[in-house]
Amino acid sequence: MVVRHLLSMSAAAAAGLCAVGQPASAELKYSNNSGGSVEIYGHLNPAIISVDDGQQTETNVLDNDLSRSRVGLRLMQPFGSNTFGFRFETGLGFPNSTEVNQFGSNYSGWTRADLRHVDFWLEGSWGKFSAGQGSMVADGAAETDLSYVGTALYSYTVDANAGFLIRDTAGALSGPALVNAYDNLDGSRRGRIRYDTPDFNGFSAGVAWGQNVLSSGDDADYYDIGLFYGQDYGSTAFSASLAYQVRDNAGAERSDVLGAASVLLDNGLSFTVAGGTRDDDAAGASDPSYYYAKIGYENEWFNWGKTGVGVHYYDGEDFNVTGSSAKGWGIGAVQKVENLNTDIYLTYQVYEYEDAAATYQDLTTWVLGARWKF
Repeated sequence: MVVRHLLSMSAAAAAGLCAVGQPASAELKYSNNSGGSVEIYGHLNPAIISVDDGQQTETNVLDNDLSRSRVGLRLMQPFGSNTFGFRFETGLGFPNSTEVNQFGSNYSGWTRADLRHVDFWLEGSWGKFSAGQGSMVADGAAETDLSYVGTALYSYTVDANAGFLIRDTAGALSGPALVNAYDNLDGSRRGRIRYDTPDFNGFSAGVAWGQNVLSSGDDADYYDIGLFYGQDYGSTAFSASLAYQVRDNAGAERSDVLGAASVLLDNGLSFTVAGGTRDDDAAGASDPSYYYAKIGYENEWFNWGKTGVGVHYYDGEDFNVTGSSAKGWGIGAVQKVENLNTDIYLTYQVYEYEDAAATYQDLTTWVLGARWKF
């Protein structure tokens, strides 16, 4: 196959994170004379993150786990009436926002868990079959979001501070880490086989089975099914997702129902909701649930690119222990700088946790970051 080395700069459309309001990117794209292409892409996402637990404030410059820095390669090649594809993508292993708390840092560097995609697929009018390390069907089902501010605010609210512990009113770090108190139950990536239907008037569905091949300590089977819808009604866009996922560990099952919906109006207003519930058969396990809502607005106030602003609210219960309550709210803004393919964002979030063991102080977080896509 003779590669013509044609370098083009292409704008990638905003996609559902899966949708969390992903902005356009500039990709290095090489095409051949048989209709195939190779794209090299990636982004860097450093952020200044300041966390105040009510008594102590810690500020660090870290890779924001909301969309950690990565690099990838995507190959597409016609195969008869179908298209064959391959995708390789890995995180870069920079010090990550999930690896810091009040007791210091535990930077892991690059590990095999940073392998995001080693994925093969065949796609045609009959649908799409995928195999390899990649997204399960439920990956992104709780994060369908058409708002531009979704780059900084979305349903998983603790990316920037997941490891920090909640401090009680006596000053002790007796509460849970945020990662154990807040969740959106979203799916993940696994070594899996997956089938997705073609689009039928905006509707599509998928089913997958997989295992956590990147962890030697996880022998569970994972399987899920999902239904998705996306359609434009004039100048109004609507997108929704609903998924059911199961983790089966030697007959002990944990199942989640989760979903999200988002609408973007022609005046720039957007409304996004998400929610989910878990049923866990494990002895002593709680059955948590949550709901999430966000209002966003976007406009092109500046000639260098679009601006998105928004406010969101999260309400979860029983994630840490039965009877616990985790609430939070936040505001944020995202500014696109078109010439640099960069989103600059600023967020402020407040986390309020309660359980029967003690009373706790609120935890607050400021994040100032920039995601540069190439």
